[in-house]
This record gives sequence, C-alpha cells and structure tokens, in this order.
Amino acid sequence: MSWTNERVELLKKLWGEGLSASQIAGELGGVTRNAVIGKVHRLGLSGRAKSSTASAKPRRPRTASPAGNAAPKRPTPQPQTHGATALKADIAPAPVIEAKPQVEPIAELVVPISQRASILTLTERTCKWPIGDPATDDFYFCGRQSDAGVPYCAHHCKIAYQPVADRRARKVVAQAS
Repeated sequence: MSWTNERVELLKKLWGEGLSASQIAGELGGVTRNAVIGKVHRLGLSGRAKSSTASAKPRRPRTASPAGNAAPKRPTPQPQTHGATALKADIAPAPVIEAKPQVEPIAELVVPISQRASILTLTERTCKWPIGDPATDDFYFCGRQSDAGVPYCAHHCKIAYQPVADRRARKVVAQAS
C-alpha cells in the first residue's frame, strides 16, 4: 500500500474531523493504526477537532451518597496567602523527648601480654577484637577465649552487639544536642 495524494488528503480530512487513528485506518483500508499515526506525525498534523461520534463514552453523573438524598458536597475553602508565603509551612516543631540511655559503664579491659594475639595466632575460639593502631608495632588482638559462634569474648560482645533500642535512644540524644 502506498500513500497516494488522494489517500493523504482523505487522511488529513478525517484527522481534522477528529476521528481516531483506528477509525481512519478502517476508512482507508489496507493500513494499520500505527501507519496512520506515523503518517500524521510525518505530515506534521497537530491539534484536531473533538470527535462528536458515539464512540466517546458519556460520563455518568456523580451521586453524593449511596442513599442519594444527601446534599452535594461543597469544596473546603483554602486558606488565603499573601505575597511569597504560598509555600511557607506553618508547622510547629515536635517536642524533643530526651531519652536517657541506661548504659552500664564498661570498664576498660586489660589484656595480659600472655593472652594477646597476633593475626597469625588467632583461632576460631579466640577474641578478634583489635586493640591499638594496626600501623604500629604495639597492635594486637584481644586473644581471650570467645564463645562459640561469636568472634569476641564476653566483654567485647557487650561493646560490639548493642540492643537496637539502646542504639536508637543514643541516636535521638545525639541528634538533639
């Protein structure tokens, strides 16, 4: 199928009358809806008249309530703004609740030199808590006996594994200050 001058003129006329691409394709015959859309774009055809055909779906009137006897709902009046305050939010800040975490002080653990471990002496059952700066010669790992399934001794587990509620409480206090 080729676009002859007659077919192009008919396309322009039908498009101007507001027919859909599917309806135009049906009128022309031998072309698809997509072919009609492509030709419309190539021809640069723009706005068109609204269709007055029966294909347009009529709108049903809205009912106010299932009972049907309620008064129509009136729009809520919007607050008036003046100047550049249209986007200004009048929101009062939420009151700050100070949470006092009940953290028991953890005494500094002194690891005897005999229990200190290097990277080469760590095993599955030794505490792998690093102590010191890895770039210095006095760096070591705790080396005390750890419980099964955890990499740290009981003392370092208290530091490493804090309950979620305690962490959240400390975060709230830190943000407030």
